[in-house]
Amino acid sequence: MPHSLAGLRAALGRPVSGAGLRAFRALFGGLMAIGAARYWANGWIETQLTDPVVRFPWPGLEWIRPLPGFGTHALFGVMIVAALLVAANRWPRPAAAIFGLCFTWVELIDRSNYLNHYYLVSLLAVLLAAVPAGRVVPVGAYHLLRFQFAVVWIYAGLAKLNGDWLLRAQPLATWLPTYADWPVVGPLLAAPVAAYGFSWAGAAFDLTIPFMLAWRRTRRAAFVVAVGFHLAVWALFPIGIFSPLMIAGCTLFFAPDWPRRGPPIAEARPIGRLAVLAAALWITIQVVVPLRCLLYPGPVNWTEEGFRFAWRVMLVAKTGRVEFRVTPPGRATPVIVRRFPDLTPLQAQMMATQPDLIHAYALRLARRYGDGTALAEVRADAVVSFNGRPAARSIDPSFDLAAAPESCAASPFIAPLPAPGRPAADL
Repeated sequence: MPHSLAGLRAALGRPVSGAGLRAFRALFGGLMAIGAARYWANGWIETQLTDPVVRFPWPGLEWIRPLPGFGTHALFGVMIVAALLVAANRWPRPAAAIFGLCFTWVELIDRSNYLNHYYLVSLLAVLLAAVPAGRVVPVGAYHLLRFQFAVVWIYAGLAKLNGDWLLRAQPLATWLPTYADWPVVGPLLAAPVAAYGFSWAGAAFDLTIPFMLAWRRTRRAAFVVAVGFHLAVWALFPIGIFSPLMIAGCTLFFAPDWPRRGPPIAEARPIGRLAVLAAALWITIQVVVPLRCLLYPGPVNWTEEGFRFAWRVMLVAKTGRVEFRVTPPGRATPVIVRRFPDLTPLQAQMMATQPDLIHAYALRLARRYGDGTALAEVRADAVVSFNGRPAARSIDPSFDLAAAPESCAASPFIAPLPAPGRPAADL
């Protein structure tokens, strides 16, 4: 084992050109600067971060909040400058660390704003702060970043191996017909066969593209396919910077000196033991975290337990409504709450379809209608249409949500997904 570890350290420490990493940093930093500036210009700092009076914090991270006054705008200013420094390869590692800290703080302010590519950006910022940034770098730096992108593709592909995606072409069969009025391609997109074709092609792409990029003989063709695929997804669906970011990630699979040819002038230096252990821990976490959904009962796309941080990309089309029946202490008649003026439209939309957000809002109502010594009882009547199915209740309407604390355990109040062919519950 000691000899094997020494061999691994030597192999990972083989010196290669850092030109490819510098190119990726330039792409990453440029995209992040554009994304942060766009967020500011569209007024989303106010509408999604500073203006809401209610937030859905991550359990245990309630202390992460918008900075007072102009602080959140200043945070975005620092974020943009740090991203530009990463792009320019000026102090790239500390700049990546500062960018990642600012970006992750913003990301953790409100659970309802979660997006898969926000999570990916935070992970990449950590890696870019950790790996060397010189003209010559150990090949292990490339392998670690390639692994991170491969994890996204492979888990996204594995998540597509389900009946909804492969046998019902959902949710694409719901989404693609909305483009029927596009010239020329609209009628083609609206055809049922298109949804099945895109579904099967999407699963095949995700499961194979990291391997095709890693193999020199198929790399060029795979890159062309990847660019076409991600640009098509970007054109059809509002996924922000995700597609450009994944295209940028494809360049990491090229030869390290692809932007500037020439052999590195350096001697091989084995990677330190601590660096190998840190990388092994990182890889383990990235492999294990997406699998935590297996610990929960029921289909994860319905319950959404273990759904986040698992690269389950574009698998769910949900619309819903929710109302709460709140029974204050000492009263027999419940108060019906079906309007949410304290929530933004986006928060209300997300809350109506996500069981953990319904629970979090129910706990807020329980405190608001409590008497200081006891919480009010809160029950939710939540109705969701999921991937083209008839509307069904997502929450057990008889369960007192105030009696269940927020935790990582399976939620006892989530109603089961009706079996195929069975009528939905009486609504």
